[in-house]
Amino acid sequence: MLTRIRTPILVSLDGEKHSRQRRQVLPAFTRAALDSWRPIIDRLAAETVRDVLANPGCDVVQRLAIPMPVRLIAQLLGVPDTDVDDFRRWSEASVQITDLDLSVRGARKLAGSLRGSWAMHRYFTGQFAVGGLKGSDTILGRLLAENAAGSLPDRELFYFAMLLLLAGNETTTNLLGGMFDTLAAHPEQYELLRADPDSVPMAVEELLRYLSPAQNVYRTALNDYRVGDATIPARSRIMLSIGAANRDPLAFDEPDAFRVHRNPTQHMTFGFGAHLCIGAQLTRMEAQAVLRELVTRVDRISVVGAPRWSTNSLLRGPTRLAVRLTPA
Repeated sequence: MLTRIRTPILVSLDGEKHSRQRRQVLPAFTRAALDSWRPIIDRLAAETVRDVLANPGCDVVQRLAIPMPVRLIAQLLGVPDTDVDDFRRWSEASVQITDLDLSVRGARKLAGSLRGSWAMHRYFTGQFAVGGLKGSDTILGRLLAENAAGSLPDRELFYFAMLLLLAGNETTTNLLGGMFDTLAAHPEQYELLRADPDSVPMAVEELLRYLSPAQNVYRTALNDYRVGDATIPARSRIMLSIGAANRDPLAFDEPDAFRVHRNPTQHMTFGFGAHLCIGAQLTRMEAQAVLRELVTRVDRISVVGAPRWSTNSLLRGPTRLAVRLTPA
């Protein structure tokens, strides 16, 4: 769905337009910028894990996997504390555009998503009009300060904010929720991780491979293209299966096994080349922060009852996952 949005956001562009916009937003993701956000991420991880610990049997999707990335994005954008509840409500509505189907339910979700997006647009437009969300400590302020052209139109700032919300929210939610389910299902791997906390970054890479929170992306062939014995005709719509690539037995030994010490450096979760996910490191930092909290505070992770998973063909993750954390 994201690739079909007819607005000039990064994921829907190619060639020079894509390169130009990517150069414009790169200053928001420098090492210095990411390091400056680490204390915020660590604080949010500690707060949300503590909340799940205090509420045995709670739905970790609602308690942690959804609110953590939304609250982080709100802070990076400089959304005032008084507006965070509204921002979260609009955000949760807006991202439903990634999970639609041809049904009455799907039509209702589309309508709700559009209402959320319009509410977000009105909010950003109002903030921009009075100079809001453009402070030096915000992600948009960094873009304005470091953009070579000296400024960016408010329209492009809004598109970037929505891209951050759509691309950086739902996939991270799926990763965080799937992390709890996977660690509960593989207690021996969780024990290995607790015994070796320095392996947290490696374990997150394995979770990214094993879970593939973004399952598929779509592209259009510009020309006839030969792959093996088959020819893909020009203008064909192509589905690229990230989930399948991440379980390729030619690339990964025992690909269906979850191993925290695998270090799968070739996984395709964030894409490749010119379209490599620009926010990949931010997602890694969130998952690593939560996992560090878990291995420090939690002895065992247990799933309570049957989880419910998304039926979305693009994005994969639990939509409900009741868990009980045993304190260390």
